[in-house]
Amino acid sequence: MLTAENVKIYIESSLPCQHVAVEGDDGNHFHALIVSAEFNGKNMIQQHQLVYKSLGDRMKQEIHALSMKTLTPEQWTNQS
Repeated sequence: MLTAENVKIYIESSLPCQHVAVEGDDGNHFHALIVSAEFNGKNMIQQHQLVYKSLGDRMKQEIHALSMKTLTPEQWTNQS
């Protein structure tokens, strides 16, 4: 069964991130908070596309649903 930790590792291995937190315990539905400088200058849809790309075919096979909040490092710092 896929775990939140697996999803976190998949994202971190393909997308340079300052912070990644993933929740979800049913093996199919997950929520992620992702902070990456790669998001600078990109709109929310483009940011989400980067995350989906990092997960590749897992989005079609293993992950049924992924909701996410994506932030640049500056947004992350200002949020606190």
